[in-house]
Amino acid sequence: MSSFLQGGRPPLILASSSKIRALLLEAAGLAFIVEPPGLDESIMRQAVGGERLLSPSDVAEVLARAKAEAVSDLARPAYVIGADQVLSFGDTVLSKPDSMEAARRQLLDLRGKSHTLHTSVALATNGATVWAETHTATLTMRKLSPEFIGRYLAAAGERVLSSVGAYQIESLGIQLFDRIEGDYFSILGLPLLPLLAALRREGVIEG
Repeated sequence: MSSFLQGGRPPLILASSSKIRALLLEAAGLAFIVEPPGLDESIMRQAVGGERLLSPSDVAEVLARAKAEAVSDLARPAYVIGADQVLSFGDTVLSKPDSMEAARRQLLDLRGKSHTLHTSVALATNGATVWAETHTATLTMRKLSPEFIGRYLAAAGERVLSSVGAYQIESLGIQLFDRIEGDYFSILGLPLLPLLAALRREGVIEG
């Protein structure tokens, strides 16, 4: 992949296996390679979120930084993008569901109510984070019937298991919501505009 934005500039790596994050960067005209960090997210989340020592926003940023730095340690000339999302619902922090039944229970809990999505992005080089930012969005679900939730999950399939909250608003998941307040790109998983600004400041892409 090549891009007029990056001729002769440092290589760029996305430390994520998220297809939507890769699509967002591709659509913005960036050239990059994908290198998932290989970290155990469940253990990391327990370590940084245990006993609520950190706020959900802080947890998202710590995880985004950890992912970027883990890959940056192995590819020091490059700039590495790490990202993470944390969903908070009242006093509860939700993770990606591990089964379709868990996704169904999660959607039953969220229906008719508002929850908060914290999305963090970090940029690392030479093994250290040089910039990070977190955006927060509030999403309110419709008063969904159990039958509708069942039909939605059957139509969306196991792709929902890759998303915190068990929805993807860029596709069928948008049908679940009454109201969304926040940056669209951040809800998808990547605060794109501030990331592009940071890449310009670091000289990774043309200004």
